[in-house]
Amino acid sequence: MATTPVRLLVGPTNSAGQGYQWARAARTIPGVAADAFALHRSAAFRFADDYGVPQAWWNQSRWTRAQREHVVSNYTHVLVESLRPLLGYGGHSDAAADIAVLQAAGVDVALLFHGSDIRLPSRHAARERFSPFTPGDDLTDKLEVQARRHAELVETLGLPVFVSTPDLLIDVPQAQWLPVVIDPAPWAAAARPLFTGERPIVVHVPSSAKLKGTARIDEVLTGLHERGLIEYRRITGVPHAEMPTVIGAADIVVDQLGIGLYGVAAAEALAAGRIVVSYVGSDLRSRVRSLTGREVPIVEADDDTLSDVVGDLVADTETAAAQAAAGPEFVAELHDGRRAAEVLSQWLTVKETL
Repeated sequence: MATTPVRLLVGPTNSAGQGYQWARAARTIPGVAADAFALHRSAAFRFADDYGVPQAWWNQSRWTRAQREHVVSNYTHVLVESLRPLLGYGGHSDAAADIAVLQAAGVDVALLFHGSDIRLPSRHAARERFSPFTPGDDLTDKLEVQARRHAELVETLGLPVFVSTPDLLIDVPQAQWLPVVIDPAPWAAAARPLFTGERPIVVHVPSSAKLKGTARIDEVLTGLHERGLIEYRRITGVPHAEMPTVIGAADIVVDQLGIGLYGVAAAEALAAGRIVVSYVGSDLRSRVRSLTGREVPIVEADDDTLSDVVGDLVADTETAAAQAAAGPEFVAELHDGRRAAEVLSQWLTVKETL
């Protein structure tokens, strides 16, 4: 085990592989070692991590004891993702009990939220015209209860908080933005030149169909496909390791239409030099501009405008390709891990000197 002054553990969700990527970013900070731990729910769609546990072991008392001893003996800092337990289930629905154990052992703890784990649906629906959240809907109601519980815990625990996308600063104003991290190289390497096929290829990858607005995206893009303007490919069930090839074969990637953000999938498509179409929203664009001085190079669209936006892009491919050219530089500056390391170093360095 590392003997550096600061030893960080990130876990347990490793959502979109971000726990692993943030740990790798943290390793670039002098005096810091870092690992990512993950609960393995699905063998088919696992992301890289440093160690993990199968779902079947999660409730086993022997493993729980070993995990607790390992974490408190080897790490000085723990970044808890989505307020999920990371020392084993133990009958707890959140990480509050685990955090108490860690703090009693002298471990410094911070919280990290990815999106639906802290985004309050009722607040989102009140401000966003095309919000996917509807009172009475099972998913909306479930997420409302979860977000309220997590917000209460954030206040009660009083720990440092990070969020992976800037829109979540609305829900957690005291948080810091910890930018998502990707390795741009495989995305750039798999990308073919834009608009070299018989018809422009438009791809949509619905990781969460309801939250992405997939029903409307399907309707619009299928219509354009049937008119012969594009070739529409809706991608499901593809392991993440194969996604650079899938995205690299596209000309346009339509991400989502209702949330008002950009995340890992959009960053990956931008790194591939693809034209990314999504609902980012003026508020988030302004926030990113304020925080970084950069413009988000994503083409704006919503439920009402998607058809016209994609139609205009394929009608003027030269202008569209010029827009796509800004993507790789944007990702290299904000999402290759360097900025994430800067953000994490503020917490890790301060804690080290106390």
